[in-house]
Amino acid sequence: MMTMTDETKTKNQPKRSRTVARVAAVQALFQCEQGGENAETVISQFQRHRLADDRGSGFEDGYVPDADFRLFGLIVKGVTLAQDRIDTTLAAALPANWPLNRLDPVLRALLRAGAWELGEDVPARVVINEYLDVAHGFFSGDEARLVNGVLDALTRPAAPVQDNAEGDDAANDGSEPV
Repeated sequence: MMTMTDETKTKNQPKRSRTVARVAAVQALFQCEQGGENAETVISQFQRHRLADDRGSGFEDGYVPDADFRLFGLIVKGVTLAQDRIDTTLAAALPANWPLNRLDPVLRALLRAGAWELGEDVPARVVINEYLDVAHGFFSGDEARLVNGVLDALTRPAAPVQDNAEGDDAANDGSEPV
C-alpha cells in the first residue's frame, strides 16, 4: 500500500528531476568554461561519474542524483551552441556597470542556462522560478534578485526603435489620434 508520503514523492519526482538537471547543467556549464572542455566531454563525465544513482549519497558527495539526463544534455548542448547569441542578449539585459565577464562564473552559467531555456518551449514563469531556486541553492546574497530581474527582462519584448528622421508628425497620417 502506498502511503501519502510515497504518493507525494512520486508526484514530485518529475519536477525534482528537472530541477536537479538544471542544477547539474549549471555545474557542467561552469566546468566547460573553467576547464575549457567541450560540452560533449563534460556531459559524458557527468553521466559516468556524477549522475549515477548507485554512487555517493547526493550533492554533498559531488553527485547529482535523480537528474533528468535528457534535459541536462539539452541545456548544456543548447547553451554551448548558442553561447554567443545568449551572451549578447544577456549583456543587453544586465546593468551597464555589471558586464557579463564581471559576474561570478557560476552566476554566468546559471543566467546562460536560464536564457537558453526561455527560448525553448517552456513557460517563462517556470524557467524563472526554477532558476531562482537554483540561484538560492548556490548563493545567499542578492544574486537571486539579479537572476529574477535579468530573466524577467528577457521575457519582455524589446522596445521598438523609432526612426524620427522625418519628424514626429510624419508618423501620424491623421488616421490615428495623437
